[in-house]
Amino acid sequence: MSCLFNSLNFFIPWMKPQEIRNRICDYLEQNEPVIDGIDTSVLLSMDRPSDEYISNMRRSSTWGGAIEIQAACNIWRTAIIVQNRRGSEQSDIEFVPVKGAAQSSVAVQWTGGHYEPVRS
Repeated sequence: MSCLFNSLNFFIPWMKPQEIRNRICDYLEQNEPVIDGIDTSVLLSMDRPSDEYISNMRRSSTWGGAIEIQAACNIWRTAIIVQNRRGSEQSDIEFVPVKGAAQSSVAVQWTGGHYEPVRS
């Protein structure tokens, strides 16, 4: 299972990581907004056809990334702060819901190859 979905599970403990992954994939499949002003199916098809992207993302071995983080923000109405901790790079990237205010905020660390929830 991808470390991103395992990390999100820390903050969404009532769902298993694969359920979180599937809920995000369902959101993408329904063409719900990921980025304001860009059709989600167009965004997903920049790399491959959008149905292929989603089918691949449903596999437990596929790594999640920025698109899935943004979808999670929109679904659960939460801000997700990604603490970028790659080498000498030390920055935070804040993902917020496309519509409406975030009702909560969580953080994950990114080391360039691994996500880990920030436990407070």
